[in-house]
Amino acid sequence: MPYITVTALSHAGLIRDHNEDSLVVGPWTLCDTVTENPQTLVFPLGTPLVVAVADGLGGQPAGEVASSLVVRQLASLGPSLDDEQSVRDALDICNQAVYSAADGDPELITMGTTVAGTVVMADSLMSFNVGDSKVFAAGQDGLRQVSVDDSPLPAPGHRTTSAVTQTLGGSPSFSAVTPHVATHPLSTGDRYLVCTDGLTDPCPDEEIDSVLREHDGGRAAFELWKAAIEAGGPDNITLAMVRVGE
Repeated sequence: MPYITVTALSHAGLIRDHNEDSLVVGPWTLCDTVTENPQTLVFPLGTPLVVAVADGLGGQPAGEVASSLVVRQLASLGPSLDDEQSVRDALDICNQAVYSAADGDPELITMGTTVAGTVVMADSLMSFNVGDSKVFAAGQDGLRQVSVDDSPLPAPGHRTTSAVTQTLGGSPSFSAVTPHVATHPLSTGDRYLVCTDGLTDPCPDEEIDSVLREHDGGRAAFELWKAAIEAGGPDNITLAMVRVGE
């Protein structure tokens, strides 16, 4: 019988004093906390399963509040996300929820978050994002990014940029978003990586690809975290490995 395994972890990294990332896997959420080891959950293939990360905006207030609001909304809406329009509608609801929570509260004004994830269905997978958190397909042909970064081109001589051009929340007044959503065929053995930029900023795609060619499941998640830490762990690190088995 086909099934889905999701192996996830979340860590503050070596520089940040707390974790502003949040994670959702089906009905399970992890907010403003740290996992000691990769955690693996198993689900039957069929009912839409949402797996997503949200990265609270650094340098702005209450990033952990914004990211937790988003993953909790997605956990609630997840089973109803059965086409691209429903995903776009859900992200609009998330955006409105962040702005509504910040409205009139000076400690929350301009809080915001990125989000990226997948919805796994019986024979297809939808990827989605707003901001620069990422979704990758990890296949026999190597690592392929399927999300679309909302960020300007890096400055000459730099591989990454911390600037983002679109987020959920993040402005003093409401701003609508245009989510990136795409549908991909799904078959046994397919693997996807969902992660915040705490992994991808310090670790080039080639290094991530190398880890995923050698490892799977919990070992892959651990080795990816280890690579980010060995590269300085400059930001919160949250990732989820999604795999279809039978």
